[in-house]
Amino acid sequence: MEPMILPAYWWNGHPNFGDALTPWILARYGVVAVHTPPDRARASGVGSIVEQLQSDFSGTIWGSGLLHGDPLELPQARVLAVRGPLTKAALGIEEDVALGDPGLLVGRWASRGRARWRIGIVPHGVHREDPSLQDLVARRVRGATVVDVRRGPGAVIRHISHCSAVLTTSLHGLVVADALGIPAAWTQRHPPLWGGDFKFRDYEAVVTPGRSREIRTDGVLSSTDLLAAMALPDTEAREESIARVEETIRDLPVSRESVWRVQAMRRGHR
Repeated sequence: MEPMILPAYWWNGHPNFGDALTPWILARYGVVAVHTPPDRARASGVGSIVEQLQSDFSGTIWGSGLLHGDPLELPQARVLAVRGPLTKAALGIEEDVALGDPGLLVGRWASRGRARWRIGIVPHGVHREDPSLQDLVARRVRGATVVDVRRGPGAVIRHISHCSAVLTTSLHGLVVADALGIPAAWTQRHPPLWGGDFKFRDYEAVVTPGRSREIRTDGVLSSTDLLAAMALPDTEAREESIARVEETIRDLPVSRESVWRVQAMRRGHR
């Protein structure tokens, strides 16, 4: 029997573990996600990629989110899940759909390891050389480690799993910490991310409704200050999101076509 194949779109413009979570997660449910341009994809996956879908997109949206949060119409799309209520509102979705980032499903397949570092710093790719974050690691925080988001999902998840707490400018640093039950906080640095803090607010509206774990790191912070600011998501909200997003996997538009045929489809050769 041919495997379950899903021609799916996720951003792959540069190495980033968060963008690569779609195939990593779905593989664990027996689905082979094949990267496919958005105009031919049957589904969109993890990431702030909804604006990249064409107005006539007729595939399935699975846990994707908006980048900027401006109103957008995708009348032909089938929506199984979106990252959060802000994306849902901007898309004008009135029906009940699952809310949450599929990255939370990491916790179904990975677990928190033995603590090796007090704090894991997870900078977004554009913040790798940020002097404030470098200073936190080099001088102000004992037992800190920097997680390289350019590595693959497995390597990044393992690195985060050995941290007692996480400070991140990468959304999926926060999501994976939440998936593994690791206290976390997020911060904004320069240059600002495209879309600002929209994706963080969208995600946190699901797992920490009514509160935010954003902190400022432009002042003098000790490791004690940072650790005191770290927090877990709301347990019930997190568990409900995981259960509902996981349930939608059975409704993804998978096929039993050969991988070779799907590869031809993604190149536009039907």
